Amino acid sequence: MYAVEVRDHVMIAHSFRGALFGPAQALHGATFVVDVAFFRESLTPEGVVVDIGRAGEVLKRILAPLNYCNLDDLPDFAGINTTTEFLCGHIHRAMAAAVRAGDLGPGGEGVSRLRVTLHESHVARAWCEGPLDP
Repeated sequence: MYAVEVRDHVMIAHSFRGALFGPAQALHGATFVVDVAFFRESLTPEGVVVDIGRAGEVLKRILAPLNYCNLDDLPDFAGINTTTEFLCGHIHRAMAAAVRAGDLGPGGEGVSRLRVTLHESHVARAWCEGPLDP
């Protein structure tokens, strides 16, 4: 299995509901470093997993609607605790849809699996990994 990974970041604000979250129930900000790994069984004839430039552009496009936003105000996230884990799944689903749509260009059709990792801090991270199939 081969993989290539691209990285970006996103700055958000949000709050959580539920005693489990203690002080994080209050509005707070976070800057997440976001890594997306693209997996495939064999390399393209050109010797790559995917076009890294296109992969980075797609990730930036997926993160743009979240960047500098209070996630509590976004209709798509109404009533949802936008935990690091939840956001990993959200980005994974969006990236999988982009891969299936051909947004990575030639070679993207060989991607079989993705891993999305959000680094919450220097001591904590979460990820969502799985096949492209919905």
